[in-house]
Amino acid sequence: MKRLLIGLLAMAAIFAPLAFAATAAKPAAAPSSQSPAAPIAGVISTVTGIAISPLLGTAVFGAWQYFRAHDDAAKAALPWFAKVKFWLPALLIVAVCAAKDAFGAVVPPGWKKPLDVLETIENKASGLVAVGAVVPFTLGAISKWVFGSGSALVDPIALPSGLAMIPIGAFDLSWLLNLLTAPFAMAMFAVVWMASHSINVLILLSPWGAIDAGLKAARTALLGVLTVTSQINPWAGAGLSLIVVLVAWAVSGWSFRLTFFGTVFCWDWFTRRRTRFVPKENDNWMFAGGSLPGVPPRTYGRLVRSENALVFNYRPWLLGRPQVAILPAGAAQLGVGRGLFFSGVAVPEQPTLLLLPPRYHGHEEAVARAYAMGAGVHEAGIRKAWGLLRELFGGAAAQTQVG
Repeated sequence: MKRLLIGLLAMAAIFAPLAFAATAAKPAAAPSSQSPAAPIAGVISTVTGIAISPLLGTAVFGAWQYFRAHDDAAKAALPWFAKVKFWLPALLIVAVCAAKDAFGAVVPPGWKKPLDVLETIENKASGLVAVGAVVPFTLGAISKWVFGSGSALVDPIALPSGLAMIPIGAFDLSWLLNLLTAPFAMAMFAVVWMASHSINVLILLSPWGAIDAGLKAARTALLGVLTVTSQINPWAGAGLSLIVVLVAWAVSGWSFRLTFFGTVFCWDWFTRRRTRFVPKENDNWMFAGGSLPGVPPRTYGRLVRSENALVFNYRPWLLGRPQVAILPAGAAQLGVGRGLFFSGVAVPEQPTLLLLPPRYHGHEEAVARAYAMGAGVHEAGIRKAWGLLRELFGGAAAQTQVG
């Protein structure tokens, strides 16, 4: 994925001058206090902000467009996400989620876990809605600005208006600009959304409501800083957005594994898959824990019992070249620790080697028998708070048990 993003960035660097050249070819417009290319900076900030929090970003973006419309006819012409029937309920859902996190700080661990699952699913769904509707719409606004009259629907910054159509032969090249910029915007949205969505998964896995509220507040604060900065100076907002994109790209492997882990967790929990699931006698799907040597935490793979050892087979990014990791402890030393929400494979009182998806809950004895684990099944809990936090955030040296 990183190679793909590098290619898209290179393609954007090659073709971006075409857009600026087209901008320079436009007739002189009325004096403006903003750079003629400010809408491009605005779109970068808008796409990044929506990716950080899809439901909140889309709702605020739509509400802004609604209140900027001058009359009923203009409001009627707005896209669906700028209609009151979308952005008002969306903001109410965001408020309910915020209240859930606020009250979750004082309720016993696990009480709000079903709501955390629902919010994680909502974040996935709203991400798909945003990337499938808002992002293409902003790209269309760029092409209208470059090849036609300015569009006021790109970002909460005033766009230059009164720009004449560029007479490039008899062809409308707006489709070409969309074709060139869409992959870059989609990749940018994807890496930022995955990094942001990881916060939802961390909230899903964390047993402490206070940590949940802190994570959510940090994400909302970042979105607020980005919005305010883009209002004050579009290019400063774009610069901050690019920093966010680069950081998200740097942690894309971590956030991808965590996002996939959260997807499996939600699917197993929401569909009650454990009631229909029976572990195999061998070759079962599991996740790497925080202490499996050479394997990134939460890597998805299969545990296979061979004659001499237990082997974890996996593919990086799910599609990469097959890799193999041998568990450092023999089957006679291992056991299955039964946790509150999910269980894991480890030597008793030692760090977790493998995590079992929620579908295995209630089937721990079958897993222990299938792999001839000498330690059997034991109750597992949190060994210490700091160790769990390090494991949740991907620390390879985490010293925890599943809980």
